[in-house]
Amino acid sequence: MKPGIDSRTPQQALAALLELYAPEHLLVVTASDVPALQAFHKAHPEARISLASPGALPEALAGQRFDLALVVDCLEHMPKKAGLELLGGIRNLNASRLAVLADLAACDWKETDFFALALQNSESFQRDDQILTLFTYDLREYKDVPDWLNARFWANPENFGKYWW
Repeated sequence: MKPGIDSRTPQQALAALLELYAPEHLLVVTASDVPALQAFHKAHPEARISLASPGALPEALAGQRFDLALVVDCLEHMPKKAGLELLGGIRNLNASRLAVLADLAACDWKETDFFALALQNSESFQRDDQILTLFTYDLREYKDVPDWLNARFWANPENFGKYWW
């Protein structure tokens, strides 16, 4: 189900996301200033914020783990293949929570491209003719553990944990 246009601004949504997760180590990939980030840093000066410009992550950041990664005003400034590599790399290697704010009309992306990366369409925002969409990913909420995944449903539950093949 596609969410409708949200009444709040993209910056308010980003600020709410930052307050919800309160990351201690934050990665921000952007080509512009993010007012919500400045407000978060002012309220949480102990938080470590690492900034990167659109493109591949610098080597110093590529090997780190972050509590949250924000990608804002980024995909519009890079080729789609490089954007896919950036988002997939951040999701797989750098952060278990990811938020991407993108103008789909300004970049060569479709909503299904984000779905293919396991991101969800969280909110949409409109100002004049421009529509921004916020996509999010949280590994902890990605998939619930199925109830059948335990010893009770094994073929020989009495052997669960006894033998190592």
